Amino acid sequence: MERFFKYTLAVLISTVAAIEFYQVVMRYIFELPVMGLDEILVYPTLWLYFLGSVNASREDTQIKANVLDIFLKTDRAKLVVRIIADLMSMTVSFWLTFWAWDYFKYALRVWKESPTLYIPTFYAECAFFIGMGLMTLYTAWHLIRNVRQITVISYEERTLQWKS
Repeated sequence: MERFFKYTLAVLISTVAAIEFYQVVMRYIFELPVMGLDEILVYPTLWLYFLGSVNASREDTQIKANVLDIFLKTDRAKLVVRIIADLMSMTVSFWLTFWAWDYFKYALRVWKESPTLYIPTFYAECAFFIGMGLMTLYTAWHLIRNVRQITVISYEERTLQWKS
């Protein structure tokens, strides 16, 4: 999975940069704007944005403000805070995925096309639902992992108390 994200995100960001570079050169140097290039740019940009977010969820490297970790001394307390944060993330993520599903159904039903090139916009718009769905799954996976860790820590603490 790591290889998939590594190469896919590299291709997408290279595509976005190349298209944007071409547009800037054509528009500002040669004064020949390429019609429809901005419409094409929407597709890799949206997929780059959402797949990058999914990758951050997969790696659990989203931007966080873990201020409480400075004040908490035990691993158990830090895990409790992470579990609470994961529960809140799950709630928001599930809610946004539900909205994305409604938008996905709408985009499929309406089947809009871009104004100049007549490319179906559904292929860009479905990135929102797919991305949110995957982010929700990875958030659930991290929640389950943290709950398992706190269960192991609790078991070890009870075992140590029983032995003493």
